Amino acid sequence: MSEETKKQAVPDGKTEPAPETQAPKAESEPAEKQAEPAKDQPAEPKTDKEKKEWFGKKSKELDAVKAKLDAAEKKNDQLKEQLLRTAAEYDNFRKRSAREADQKFNDGVSYAVTQILSILDTLDMAANAECSDENYKKGVVMTLDKAEKALKTLNITEIEALGKPFDPNYMNAVQQVPPAEGQESGSVVRVFQKGYMIGDRIVRHATVVVAE
Repeated sequence: MSEETKKQAVPDGKTEPAPETQAPKAESEPAEKQAEPAKDQPAEPKTDKEKKEWFGKKSKELDAVKAKLDAAEKKNDQLKEQLLRTAAEYDNFRKRSAREADQKFNDGVSYAVTQILSILDTLDMAANAECSDENYKKGVVMTLDKAEKALKTLNITEIEALGKPFDPNYMNAVQQVPPAEGQESGSVVRVFQKGYMIGDRIVRHATVVVAE
């Protein structure tokens, strides 16, 4: 085929050559741009002055962080001390409340026992009196035994006095008598009325006779 036939006819007798295919341009970046350091990364100091300023800045930042850590540690110690103080105050309050509750309970028990001690005294005299009716005496003794068990349940204990040295903290002396053979001076030789305690508190002092 001739060159003339390859040409295409166009208006006004002009011919238009076929468009030539152009190769895509390779994308490339300048070497200077690729070697450019990241903006977020600080440039390393080069001169001695820059190094000195850089180390000085880092030293100040380190001191600031250390100061914050010291302040946080101090605050933590204060909170810990406050927590320990609060725990100690609560423990004291709990113990004080328990003591007050025990005291109120003991006050109530002491008052109730005081009202029935005269009944126990009468039963005790009946149990120690001479009686020909053994069944009657046995019933009185059994009643006293049950009363003693009830008192122990309420933490009421009898003050041991007979044969013991006289102690004014627990006993009231109403009489002094010459000591009999084998009795020591100042010892209790007879108990007129039994004494009782609740815990370490006196409910009633023991009424006793003491050897001179």
